[in-house]
Amino acid sequence: MARSDRAADAANPGRLKQIALTYKMTRRADKKIGFVLAGVFLLILGVFLAIGFLIGHPIYLGILGVLLAFLGTAIVFGRRAERAAFGQMEGQPGAAAAVLDNIGRGWTTTPAVAMNRSQDVVHRAVGKAGIVLVAEGNPNRVKSLLAAEKKKMNRIVADVPVHDLIVGTGEGQVELKKLRTTMLKLPRVLTGPQVTATNDRLRAMGDLMSNMPLPKGPMPKGMKLPKGGPKAR
Repeated sequence: MARSDRAADAANPGRLKQIALTYKMTRRADKKIGFVLAGVFLLILGVFLAIGFLIGHPIYLGILGVLLAFLGTAIVFGRRAERAAFGQMEGQPGAAAAVLDNIGRGWTTTPAVAMNRSQDVVHRAVGKAGIVLVAEGNPNRVKSLLAAEKKKMNRIVADVPVHDLIVGTGEGQVELKKLRTTMLKLPRVLTGPQVTATNDRLRAMGDLMSNMPLPKGPMPKGMKLPKGGPKAR
């Protein structure tokens, strides 16, 4: 029992440091974050205190208001932190792969299944919606990569729907911050066993980058493919 208490005490400073670090990172992109969070907290607490005085129970409503104010502040902080993180990642090669890697349970993601020397990349995600190919890079160049990858998918898993998305801010593209939501809204047409079977067939096929070391998340700017490496499909 004492050992579990010590473990919990040791974990708390780590969480606090993580929250503080997230706040500092968010504040770099969102200068008003402190005022916004303070405003949300005081607004929620003020509303509950006012109701408490009106009905004659300011203490009870005050305690409830403090708890809900903390909850509301945490929700607002999480959303603004996520928005700031997406803003910093926007436009960086490999940013879409970082989002796909955290899309949630039920999805299997494979980064960089197709790439060219201009660092245009296609990533693949497999879930109950089928196969989703997510491209990032120059819209004109990635279309050829997507077409080649979809043709390959049709040869191997012709019975599975294949969707393609291009990450960007232009017309017909999906913004990075909306990528996860867009994918989760796709209709579910496969069962769990069908998803597993699809992954097995794709794994047996192998990927373009299977033998090339690739860092997770956004790739450093200026990174070039080695000579003699894979060519665009």
